[in-house]
Amino acid sequence: MCWAARLGLMLAAVVGFTASAAAQQWPTKPVRIVVPFGPGGPADIYARIVGQELSGALGQQFIVENKAGAGGVIGGDVVAKAAPDGYTLLMMSNTFTINETLQANKPYALLRDLVPVAPVNSSDLVMVVSPSVKANTLKELIALAKAEPGKLAYASAGPGTPYHLSVELFKTMTGADLLHVPFKNSGDARNAVIGGHVQIMLDAVTAMKPIIDGGQVRALATTGDQRSAVLPDVPTVSEAGVPGYEATLWLGIMAPAGTPRDVVERLNSEIGKMIAKPAIRDAWTQQGAVPMTMTPAQFESYLKGDIEKWAKVIQQAGIKAP
Repeated sequence: MCWAARLGLMLAAVVGFTASAAAQQWPTKPVRIVVPFGPGGPADIYARIVGQELSGALGQQFIVENKAGAGGVIGGDVVAKAAPDGYTLLMMSNTFTINETLQANKPYALLRDLVPVAPVNSSDLVMVVSPSVKANTLKELIALAKAEPGKLAYASAGPGTPYHLSVELFKTMTGADLLHVPFKNSGDARNAVIGGHVQIMLDAVTAMKPIIDGGQVRALATTGDQRSAVLPDVPTVSEAGVPGYEATLWLGIMAPAGTPRDVVERLNSEIGKMIAKPAIRDAWTQQGAVPMTMTPAQFESYLKGDIEKWAKVIQQAGIKAP
């Protein structure tokens, strides 16, 4: 072997050793978790829980920064362009897998410019109707929507959100003809249904439970693959007449592409340990959140499947970017 080849191998070994040593020492300074949505929402709340747990486990502060705007694109771009050193992370949701199709011209690509670290949890939605709707079951609602096409309307937190796309998935699987009425946020959409101005909504089970218990809306089905612990007497959409339907809100952690593999694996391991804690699992169950655990490779496969799922819905429904 010539001296140039030997020198190249030696340099590669040194670089590899240095990168590995740096990953083993990580973190040596505070880590920021960028939340691409506003304060107070599920991504923000769970990012702070994850940050607090990782701070205790790894001995450095994990600081949450909210970078809201453009349906998560602003915050996603901040992380995609950050140094791949393990000190900038993204708390993302399925808004990001939806955006891969809906906002194809955004300044980054999810699986090109970011690397999957670990999922965190998923939360069921519940389909509710205002008391004026003459449907006590999901099958009755589907029949009513088909008998009176376009007369029943559903509220959402805005075009392109999981709340919107989850109903569009329901429409493509059932043939129900429902009119979309978008609002600026879930609270406004919820109030419209409570007030009877809009007839239908898919919303987070925890947000809707007190309203359901108070008789202000009627619950027809939840959207997970199993019944929700928060609403155990309410059937799933699949049980109630739409076999195979599943649509949840889920959250996960990603990092800039090129982040050292050792750092990604360590983060995945620590998040897995956090999720395994009985106190965490019990608290999340009461909030309607189901813990999710996957390896980085499994999470990448999950993301690819979710991108394909929502791409089909967007294409079939003819949905355009807001």
